[in-house]
Amino acid sequence: MASTVRKTNWFAIWVSVGVVVALAIVAGLVVWMNRSTELPDVKPEASNIDVETGAIAVGSGENDITTFIDFMCPICNQFEQLYGETIQGLVDDGSATLNIHPISILDSRSQGTQFSTRAASAMYCVAVEDADGVLPFLEGMYANQPEEGTRGLTDDQIIGIATGAGVTGIDGCVNDGRYMKYVTAMTEKTPVAPGAQGIGTPTVLLNGEFVRLTGDPQADLVANLK
Repeated sequence: MASTVRKTNWFAIWVSVGVVVALAIVAGLVVWMNRSTELPDVKPEASNIDVETGAIAVGSGENDITTFIDFMCPICNQFEQLYGETIQGLVDDGSATLNIHPISILDSRSQGTQFSTRAASAMYCVAVEDADGVLPFLEGMYANQPEEGTRGLTDDQIIGIATGAGVTGIDGCVNDGRYMKYVTAMTEKTPVAPGAQGIGTPTVLLNGEFVRLTGDPQADLVANLK
């Protein structure tokens, strides 16, 4: 019991710290991106993607779990480790639809390689090519997450993770950064949590309501399902 409480408290603390750091980074980013939000010509068009919102849908349950994630974000990785299995179960038993928004707010932490944007673009490449590979790819990316401040993963490494998730045929899509401009446009649309000054990751909503993450998926998600 005591260890569970300690884990929960640390997660909540690190979520707060992560959001503060993300907000500081986004403050400058928002100014730079203060332009038209018209979608770029190249969009990831597939039945499992809402091109207007950027959501990649997994499952078809009544409840809507929406996540906004950055593949460089360490708190997003912690979220995946703590909540991923529960969310997968809700998708599998038909209780929920998971809508994933891969966004990019941490490019400044990858030494100019734009890792966050490239990784998010690759997620759309996977979603267009093979809907069943979306969650395995997401899990693989977090299992191989680079540290902030490094150059991040190369395109070849990202393609290798996709291959390990059972998805092939996306080499050209990943290498040419096909959906990078789209990722930038979608990042601008990320909702800002009440009390926050800008975008933070992970941002999680359940049926349209912001979720305060405590580290307990049963209390945060399962107990609040329709």
